[in-house]
Amino acid sequence: MNVSLPLVVVLGIVALAAIKFLGIRTWVAVVIALFGFYLAHTFLAPAIDDSTRNGVRVVNSTHT
Repeated sequence: MNVSLPLVVVLGIVALAAIKFLGIRTWVAVVIALFGFYLAHTFLAPAIDDSTRNGVRVVNSTHT
């Protein structure tokens, strides 16, 4: 059985779990999210995108 989840959903669940169980303050999570939006508009965006896609490919290839 295959389950398909967008990466943003997985990261959202991890962020909510970190806020609830690790005691990370909400404002810290907001700052990190805003930093992500900032990085999306820099020259690093293609490298981050490629690395994320390659990581997802590796995880998917090891589980098939």
